[in-house]
Amino acid sequence: MATTIGTTYPAENAPGPTAGQRIRIPVSGMTCAACQSRVQKALAKQPGVTDASVNLMMKNAAVTFDPAVITPDRLVEAIRKTGYGAELASPGQTAFEEQEARDRAQVEEFTELRRKAIVSGIIGVLAMVLSMPLMTAGEHGRPGAVADPFMRWTMATLTPGLRSVAPWLYTIPAAALSYGLLIVTLGVMVWAGRHFYTRAWAAFRHHSADMNTLVAVGTGAAFLYSVVATVAPGFFLSRGLAPDVYYEAVIIIIALILTGNAFEARAKRQTSAALRGLVDLQPKTARVVRSVNGAGQEADVPVEDVAQGETVVVRPGERVPVDGQVVSGQSAVDESMLTGESLPVKKGSGDRVIGGTINKTGSFRYTATTLGSDSMLAQIVKLMRDAQGSRAPIQRLADRVSGIFVPVVISLAIATFVAWFIAADTAPAVRAFAAAVAVLIIACPCAMGLAVPTAVMVSTGKGAELGVLIKGGEALQRAGDIRTVVLDKTGTVTEGKPTVTDIVVAPGADRAEAELIRLVASLETASEHPLADAIVRHARERGIALAAPEGFDAVTGRGAVGMVDGVGLAVGNAALMADYAIDIAAVQGAAERLAAEGKTPMYVAANGALAGVVAVADPIKATSREAIERMRSMGLDVVMLTGDNERTARAIAREAGIDHVVAGVLPDGKVAEIKRLQAGEKVVAMVGDGINDAPALAQADVGMAIGTGTDIAAEAADVVLMRGDLRSAAHAIQLSRRTMRTMKQNLFWAFIYNVIGIPVAAGVLYPAFGVLLSPILASAAMAFSSVSVVTNSLRLRRARIA
Repeated sequence: MATTIGTTYPAENAPGPTAGQRIRIPVSGMTCAACQSRVQKALAKQPGVTDASVNLMMKNAAVTFDPAVITPDRLVEAIRKTGYGAELASPGQTAFEEQEARDRAQVEEFTELRRKAIVSGIIGVLAMVLSMPLMTAGEHGRPGAVADPFMRWTMATLTPGLRSVAPWLYTIPAAALSYGLLIVTLGVMVWAGRHFYTRAWAAFRHHSADMNTLVAVGTGAAFLYSVVATVAPGFFLSRGLAPDVYYEAVIIIIALILTGNAFEARAKRQTSAALRGLVDLQPKTARVVRSVNGAGQEADVPVEDVAQGETVVVRPGERVPVDGQVVSGQSAVDESMLTGESLPVKKGSGDRVIGGTINKTGSFRYTATTLGSDSMLAQIVKLMRDAQGSRAPIQRLADRVSGIFVPVVISLAIATFVAWFIAADTAPAVRAFAAAVAVLIIACPCAMGLAVPTAVMVSTGKGAELGVLIKGGEALQRAGDIRTVVLDKTGTVTEGKPTVTDIVVAPGADRAEAELIRLVASLETASEHPLADAIVRHARERGIALAAPEGFDAVTGRGAVGMVDGVGLAVGNAALMADYAIDIAAVQGAAERLAAEGKTPMYVAANGALAGVVAVADPIKATSREAIERMRSMGLDVVMLTGDNERTARAIAREAGIDHVVAGVLPDGKVAEIKRLQAGEKVVAMVGDGINDAPALAQADVGMAIGTGTDIAAEAADVVLMRGDLRSAAHAIQLSRRTMRTMKQNLFWAFIYNVIGIPVAAGVLYPAFGVLLSPILASAAMAFSSVSVVTNSLRLRRARIA
């Protein structure tokens, strides 16, 4: 079993007949949005598949399917039939191992692309120099018509200097130069550009096309044209055409595209820096206490060998190796890498510690609890990987365009060739060919495929640094549209650690204060409610011995009932007293006074008679007012929902700076209130931490769970606020808004680049301004477009979220 924060569910790659099983399949060979679109469509068509999401950045496919209808192996086969590589991940592979393997692959990819780009770039420059004598008008009996404007400029600029520095170059026979360039170019195409052609061929065999198709057709056509001009120049001369060769253009185009790919690979690796940082938090060893010859001795062991229940020793300055519970010693632990909280957190006996955090001052021993894939750090890494592999709805536009992009571009290239061939007054075939190649090369579906995923990856990483875990691209996008934030009171606006402030014994009651608190505290030992914990804590601090309750029952939204030492008890609000026909008039005045002071009065009935009132106060968190002011400054409406009484709720709201309060609501009442707000066409976020908040978190457009709350609340939420601080909710919304702006910028530039670049490459500016775009410059522009999108997304890493 693998866990996410707050719940347990079947591991992604675990076998078994679980309906709606989700699996992540690594996919190799994808290079652009068209590749991604083709794989996704193929998976979506498979019987039994209910959802398929392919991520170009993560290079994997996340598929939800019915294992009774289709198997993982058939899903892999469906991917392979589209021309891409796929294999199932190892079932025993942890999130750490998956990320480490991905990091190694990214480093290897960047290293290989950089090496090929440098070598082919150097060869390209040399090839350009060797080509200049071939392009000189009248040399070697050639007409010398040079269609490529970039090469014309290069020739005009460098030829005089080259003649003086290397005059021997102009004595080499043209045929020798041409055949030499042919061999060199073929070598570069086979070594550095091989993947363009093999992938394009694979796509062709599967009746599809992608970015590799454009590069392969463009450079392949230029190479074949040059080969014919080299082997049979008379074919061109007899028709009045210049037998120009484009070998240097082919090499430089490949070099520039590889350079762009290398920069892109480097930038994409930076987008997952936060995820790598989390993986690096995992210590390699742990110091445990093990029995040797009957005596407990400390020993350093690999962290994988730590067993549940073992005692782990942590000294000052060391990282906590695994999750656990402190049994002895005290210290302050830096949890900022996981929660974003800058101040160290004090830890003592009974407190929970998290693997990967740093022990600052004292030494302590603790018992190992959750290990491996169940650990908090592993869950966070998995949650982030899932989020970064998800898709934001805004990406659908790019998907629709990329599905038809390559065929449209090829059609435009053919139309460009025909138009130039008909309209050009000199060397129409040569000009038509150069313009068509430029159209093929400049077109870039990559930028469209990277526009949204890069922003999602960087944003989720930035969120993790702030202690905000966003569970996917859809939640990230919705959070940017939030207009109303609904806050639960207890544990969200307030500390969630209330204390007993007043005990009022009802007039005529036959039980003294100490006995009253003993009975109430004994009953509340069976409750998980924060108010119950306050009463139990108060009794124990007073040294009162507690009894075990019988027949305990938590009455949702009202209180609790049960038996203690044969006494029937009911503890809760006025509604609970009404349910049992208890007259509260004798203490109602005192209860109302306490409520007006912001305290929560709980009526107590014993054996059917009113026994008194216990008041508990839950102070607001120190940062709540600041966070709420920040939300209001962002144009958000803030509403507080609580099951508490009206007076207490309004007193807390006034202190926190909240104007809108809905008090006395049960869990279904919270859902109804959120539905009412949504009916006003508002995008509503709900922030809560308790079991009773889970339905409202699920109903809200964006559910935000306080990470210090219950597992059920975290599972129902779209965003987990690890810090337990309302400022994190404001951070999540700010980050989402910044991310959406970045996504829209990326998509705008990706589309506008192609909308402007393709017509310019086709020559629409030539009639008015005499401007033609060289295929070489087109390849540089194409490389720049993808890099610019990734670089723009990386700006989110430096975004100031305050």
